[in-house]
Amino acid sequence: MSRPIVAIVGRPNVGKSTLFNRLAGSRIAIVEDKPGVTRDRIYAEGEWLNKYYTLIDTGGIEPSSEDIILSQMRRQAEIAIETADVILFMVDGMEGLTATDREVATMLRRSKKEILLITNKVDTHKTPDSIYEFYELGIGDPISISASHGYGIGDMLDEVIKHFPEDKDTEYDEDVIKVAVIGKPNAGKSSLINKILGEERVIVSDIPGTTRDAIDTPFNVGDDKFVFIDTAGLRKKKRIDENIERYSVVRSLTAIERSDVCLIVIDASEGLTEQDKKVAGYAHENGKASIILVNKWDLIDKGDKTYLEFENEVKNGLSFMQYAPIITISALTGKRVNKIIENIKIVSNNHAMRIKTGVLNDIIGEAILMNQPPSDKGRRLKIYYGTQASVKPPKFTIFVNDKELMHFSYTRYLENKIRENFGFEGTPIRFEIREKRGR
Repeated sequence: MSRPIVAIVGRPNVGKSTLFNRLAGSRIAIVEDKPGVTRDRIYAEGEWLNKYYTLIDTGGIEPSSEDIILSQMRRQAEIAIETADVILFMVDGMEGLTATDREVATMLRRSKKEILLITNKVDTHKTPDSIYEFYELGIGDPISISASHGYGIGDMLDEVIKHFPEDKDTEYDEDVIKVAVIGKPNAGKSSLINKILGEERVIVSDIPGTTRDAIDTPFNVGDDKFVFIDTAGLRKKKRIDENIERYSVVRSLTAIERSDVCLIVIDASEGLTEQDKKVAGYAHENGKASIILVNKWDLIDKGDKTYLEFENEVKNGLSFMQYAPIITISALTGKRVNKIIENIKIVSNNHAMRIKTGVLNDIIGEAILMNQPPSDKGRRLKIYYGTQASVKPPKFTIFVNDKELMHFSYTRYLENKIRENFGFEGTPIRFEIREKRGR
């Protein structure tokens, strides 16, 4: 069973993203006093009184606009409306009823969905006279809230959960693999997600920077559950001249932090760039399982050694990420896109793999016999034992006589021995070296 879906809909700048962030419990959506900032549907998980639901923030609807981005935003909002169980129709309670509100209301009534009329920006307990205008929309009693101050949110959510369909699942599910799709602008991230999902879930445009936010898209394959997070492309710092672009970079980094697996999308026609290295570095530093996807492979003139040369370029450029599998794909033609899901499952399992302490110490003991620990000024490193402290990423604590003697090259040697025995493809491994006295 799927989650109940709650969509926040309305004209631009009525406070939809502010409400979304409050309900999602974090600043996922960009909030800027400028119409049209939220271009795509943005997903998050919400919860009220132990009932879980999927929340969608939509771009502001301009029903009659011919602008290409605005018309795509309208289409995205329409898709959100089609999939929603409950629609929060948001209006500006202080500004009063506008012609655009009337057009959006007409569009919503046609949907035959459960609609709650939310009058935002009402910061006092006294109801402003402008609220009464909204009764003429014929959508029911307005629910007054202040998304920025939190006033009225609980009463609103009480009404929301009353309208959840009985056949929807509101229980918590921790078996979801969260996948962040990261890379520089225009590498083909949104096209790739649409190809995997088999539908137009994300705005695709050849205008760089079209995806400004991190967008959560739930997706099931058989019994396996995923959430894809499409991130705004990480731009070079000197090109971040707008507040919105700066927020987008922060959002991309947040998406990496929230994810279990990162798909690092590289544009084959441009080769590996400094920016790609930075993006991959963020994922590595955050300890995420990663897969390197070389997109637009269909545009490359290929010879006998083209793949090997490109693979060497990527491995040399991303020497800190030797563990990550490399897959050449074309989001446009769908070439090898079907391999991505099975690889996500493999690296996700490796990311969460736990080794028994006895087995780990057998491997460490064998490694010591084959290659003696280093010594300095007549004092030799002694490794007493190791244990796995945590997963996601796998982290091993090694107890030694003197931390100073544990050279990074010997730690790397132990890592290689552990990988030889257990693989750990796609995931970084962390080590903590601790001193143990009295042995």
